[in-house]
Amino acid sequence: MAWRGFMKRAKIGPNNSSLLFTKNTRIFLHPQQRCGFRKAQKKPETRKRAAEEKPAPDLSEAASKQNASAPPIPPPRKPGQLFRPLVFTVGFTGCSFGTAAILQYESVKSRVETVFEEAREERLKKHVQSHDTAHWHNWWNQLSDFQKQMILLLSAVDDWWSRMTEGQKTAMGIIALNTAVLCCWRIPSMHRTMLKYFTSSPASKTRCLPMVLSSFSHYSILHMMANMYVLWTFSSSVVSLLGREQFLALYLSGGVFSTFISYVCKTATGRLGSSLGASGAIMTVLAAVCTKMPEAKLGIILLPMLSFTAGNALKALIAFDTVGLFLRWRMLDHAAHLGGALFGVWYITYGHGLIWRRREPLVKFWHDLRRGPPGGAPPRGGGDSRA
Repeated sequence: MAWRGFMKRAKIGPNNSSLLFTKNTRIFLHPQQRCGFRKAQKKPETRKRAAEEKPAPDLSEAASKQNASAPPIPPPRKPGQLFRPLVFTVGFTGCSFGTAAILQYESVKSRVETVFEEAREERLKKHVQSHDTAHWHNWWNQLSDFQKQMILLLSAVDDWWSRMTEGQKTAMGIIALNTAVLCCWRIPSMHRTMLKYFTSSPASKTRCLPMVLSSFSHYSILHMMANMYVLWTFSSSVVSLLGREQFLALYLSGGVFSTFISYVCKTATGRLGSSLGASGAIMTVLAAVCTKMPEAKLGIILLPMLSFTAGNALKALIAFDTVGLFLRWRMLDHAAHLGGALFGVWYITYGHGLIWRRREPLVKFWHDLRRGPPGGAPPRGGGDSRA
């Protein structure tokens, strides 16, 4: 969402995105073949007669040349097109945090039930431990060498996964989604779909759904690797501060909010180009961590001798994107970066108390809904209304 370099190279604009591939098809297939065929069949007299009968160029050609040299007319600005994205941003943010609250309640409830089940199974294993050991020993001896190697490989992968933090596991899921979308960009038959739904532009007919999907879309491998490295670096810190469910809600909402700010700036300036990338959502996560822990020490991987506080890093990033926005640098979507950073700062400062700490009525409603009508029998094992 926040990277527009490939759009410039591919010459994709708000009105010519559908011509990107039909133009290339015409150039490489039809015109060359048709031109060669007609030149071989025509005779010199026919070409001479056609040249004589051809009308002289009129004023339309001169006018077209004049228009080509004239500066392009900016597309019309329609602020009314921002109403639906605004409603979608507010509604999606509310639904994200509401769903996160319910998922956290279900997660805590599932963990409590798992603890009781594991304690019950542990008591049963004491009676049959000797029998189980002999059974598994015989089963292992019956396997082939290839099957044993595969089981050992799966066991090593499971150990690697279990050693990861909850934040790293969550980041791995996001990285997998971004990788899948990146692979879809390499399929020629999906280009039209990717341009329509995985790039965001206020001039597009589809404006709401791409606000979410473009946050998982990258056209360049280097662009995705840079964004995912930052996400991996800060995932453990932000998940330990907020929890997995709240982190996902913040990530998704930050991506949508940053795209809306990009829509506003593009409509105001008349530059209605397309954007994509997870930079806006990652700026939200980065700003949230730097606001919560401003004295934490950060560094650059290529310059390990330099270190700075998280608060100073956030100020430098905001200053850089502000300058880029006013100077109209076109390589990055600086408006989306600023929108994501401001959303992260606002959420840690005010939004956490206004949204997350007031989730108890929703969780209680969900708990009562799961329990059933008041006259019904309570579920076995009881339940806890706290999330």
